[in-house]
Amino acid sequence: MQGIGSRPRLHVSADGAGVVGHAGARLLADLADVTGLTSSYSTALRPLRPRGTGHDPGRIATDLAVMVADGGEAITDLATLRDQREVFGPIASTPTAWRLLAAVDERVLGRLRSARAQAREVAWLQASETRCGIPAAKAGGREVPGLVLDIDATLITCHSEKDQAAPTYKGGFGFHPLLCFLANTGEGMSGRLRPGNSGANTAADHIAVLDDALAQIPDAHRYGTDILVRTDSAGSAKSFLSHIRDLRARGIRTSFSVGYAVTEPVRRAIRSLPEQVWHPALDQDGTLRESAEVAELTGMADLAGYPAGTRIIVRRERPHPGAQLSLFDRDEGMRHQVFLTDTPFTSGSAQFLEVRHRGHATVEDHIRSGKATGFGRFPSRLFGVNAAWLELSLAAIDLMAWTRVLLLDGELATAEPKKLRYRILHVAARITRGGRRLRLRISATWPWRHELAAAFHRLAALPRPAS
Repeated sequence: MQGIGSRPRLHVSADGAGVVGHAGARLLADLADVTGLTSSYSTALRPLRPRGTGHDPGRIATDLAVMVADGGEAITDLATLRDQREVFGPIASTPTAWRLLAAVDERVLGRLRSARAQAREVAWLQASETRCGIPAAKAGGREVPGLVLDIDATLITCHSEKDQAAPTYKGGFGFHPLLCFLANTGEGMSGRLRPGNSGANTAADHIAVLDDALAQIPDAHRYGTDILVRTDSAGSAKSFLSHIRDLRARGIRTSFSVGYAVTEPVRRAIRSLPEQVWHPALDQDGTLRESAEVAELTGMADLAGYPAGTRIIVRRERPHPGAQLSLFDRDEGMRHQVFLTDTPFTSGSAQFLEVRHRGHATVEDHIRSGKATGFGRFPSRLFGVNAAWLELSLAAIDLMAWTRVLLLDGELATAEPKKLRYRILHVAARITRGGRRLRLRISATWPWRHELAAAFHRLAALPRPAS
């Protein structure tokens, strides 16, 4: 007797023909071709072409990036694409892909980064020609002019011995990469793999990651657009902020908004502030933030050695339950956060600059999504292989971002990778042939079939880069 809500009885066999899974991942593979990423990788990796396999190394690198964007966690996951040759074409074996990654040294890694920058220039031109260009980051209900780069470090746990893995400051063991994301689109601009015991506030690493990120920005935007660099207090080193300021001499209009430690002199300055200088803080939608206030500390704290025009701003807020408070915060009954910026007084009130800085918290979402898109797990004991894996993970993150910007609308245009995989990439479809065409037929009952079909049509209409 069938119970209420029982499912229809099935007879399962493994002899289906013409059915493919992960059909939506073909969208990413084609996008890599259309933006020129595959061809740029081919040029960058030409000296590493494996003998006797017939596989182009650029195509191998692209397939790895597509696999990672699709949710793959290990090189063996290439089998998901390889076993569906009708959709994805010939895919390299796991040993061939492994040998390619093992051959990537620091010099080749630089060529891979340059190849990704070339593809980004094409993708941004396509966005300008077919959409409204690169979207603006927002804060306090307003658009933030130009581009916003968010830099932050994260810990990656290793469960086995790996080259240069080390104990972390949180008592774990693994790596401590430093990463940069573009707040406007979520693109993974740059990243450096570092040992687990690397310092969070190392100025030289921040400078290297920022310079790598700037090299990813097309010339028309790098030299003609305001670029805001945001970090937490780990990026408040004087030498790093001086580097940001010095970039202006090269025609790059950079500015900074970085966290700052609440030191004893800063505490004294906060205590000396009269109540009338505190103003209500803003939420990201522009409304007033309950129980939070902002004040300007510029001129009341010693900023000797910092770039001229540096401002210091403080926010105080009633702490939420469970918040970690310093003794100073407990005494005051408020949680205090301080940041530095060189944005002049004529370009924004303290209220707007504070909510703009607080937007840096979105980098945590980008890192969380990035860990689910490759760099949450490194596949090799060899540091060089893992560094190459991180670079291809950033390419995978870019492919997902370009898909959202160029091909999707509505809710999907802001969706995180998990949602895109469930709704778009992992859809099953049937392969049919007729009229000299190979057709990918998405199920007529799949809720997001129209969005996926529209994305493929937009992809076909994108202008191609000049060969």
